[in-house]
Amino acid sequence: MASGEEEGLFDFLPEQAAPERVGGGLPRLRFAERMQTRWRPVSLDGLLPDDHRVRLVWSFVEGLDLTALLATIKAVDGRPGHPPADPRILLALWLYATVEGIGSAREVARLCDEHIAFEWLCGGVGMNAKTLADFRVDHGAVLECLLVDSFTALVRAGVASLDRVAQDGVRVRASAGAASFRRHSTLQECRCEAEKAVHDLRTQLDTDPGAASRKQAAARRRAAEDRERRVRAALAVTEELHAKQQEAARKEAERAARKAPQDAAADAKGEAGEPASKKPREKEPRASTTDAQARVMKMADGGFRPAYNVQFATDTKSTAIAGVSVDNIGSDMGKMLPMNDALAGQYGTRPRQHLADGGFAKLDDIEALAQNGVETFVPVPKPRNADRDRHAPQPSDPPGVADWRNRMGGDDAKTIYKERAATAECANAQARNRGLTQFLVRSMDKVKTIALWHALTHNMVCTWRLMPA
Repeated sequence: MASGEEEGLFDFLPEQAAPERVGGGLPRLRFAERMQTRWRPVSLDGLLPDDHRVRLVWSFVEGLDLTALLATIKAVDGRPGHPPADPRILLALWLYATVEGIGSAREVARLCDEHIAFEWLCGGVGMNAKTLADFRVDHGAVLECLLVDSFTALVRAGVASLDRVAQDGVRVRASAGAASFRRHSTLQECRCEAEKAVHDLRTQLDTDPGAASRKQAAARRRAAEDRERRVRAALAVTEELHAKQQEAARKEAERAARKAPQDAAADAKGEAGEPASKKPREKEPRASTTDAQARVMKMADGGFRPAYNVQFATDTKSTAIAGVSVDNIGSDMGKMLPMNDALAGQYGTRPRQHLADGGFAKLDDIEALAQNGVETFVPVPKPRNADRDRHAPQPSDPPGVADWRNRMGGDDAKTIYKERAATAECANAQARNRGLTQFLVRSMDKVKTIALWHALTHNMVCTWRLMPA
């Protein structure tokens, strides 16, 4: 080591070279040569194994009626315009990505350049994340029709039936953080700040157009306007929730007045003379500035997070999904009748039997379904009086509810109800395994579209199992 040089950390190590063998000489190796030009006469189809399941995805897509998607294409023969990608390619890419548990458009775009299965689907057609992301959320109505068509095809093949369906809900985390929820008063301040930011940005760009490039200025302006739009949407939600609170309070006051006039008079006197500290404090509604339609719900782990409630109606015979609905109400109460009505409208016939867990047991729904000839299989809630038989009809029960109580006390109903967990909860679990754990999109319509992608993918997999080629 030269004088004055500081001793290095690894200077004392011996030379890292391959040792000579006992017989003498260094080992002979084959080294990588990546600059060598090769001519390989191959095709994408030849690189993909014949039994690869991406071929099943393409076969499934080829059997779908995509007339509605083709009708939206503006580039036609005899007119100018750049031809877009075949919608079958985009549909197949997202179905295969959903099977693989991929929900990011950027990730799918990357795989289209690097993964042989995605390259095979593209077949040389260029893809980008913007095209993929827009296609995924822009065709919710078409996806719902494709879901109905896929289930109808299974029914016509004799492997599925709408006679008995099981319904269950799954709460999925929204693309919004808990800290994005603001009270109405705070949102009003945020709106003023957002409007001022947009005004200042416009003034700055008008007075000094050369302060930033045109592209940067447009991006900043879009961001400020998007912030203002989201704050206004959240304000509209809090105003709606506040109106609902006032309406509920009014109805409660009317009900209390009818029940006990003397108590209502005492309450009115208290409102006039008691201090404000003794009045019940009304909880101020809140909304998210990220996704105004998301609501805080109790999740499966017991925590509370912004989420949406996704409902799947599953056929117990084939385990295929017949219907999908999405809302932002954390409770499952009252969701049987709307789902059954939706299935009747889509398929022209009602399920003969409707299975659900105890959280769906709304007496009005049970009675309405009974009037339409639908037998409900929902556990009877445990009565407050432990001595009372829960399956014994009550004097105030309408006929449909009385029949439901009697039915759920029999052994046949218990046997039928066991099919619920094996179908509805199984469909939910498989959707979870394919990535339905958190939405990457915002707003109710886009969230439902993502749920439809998972339902259509589920039915595609059921088709492979029930109708092998």
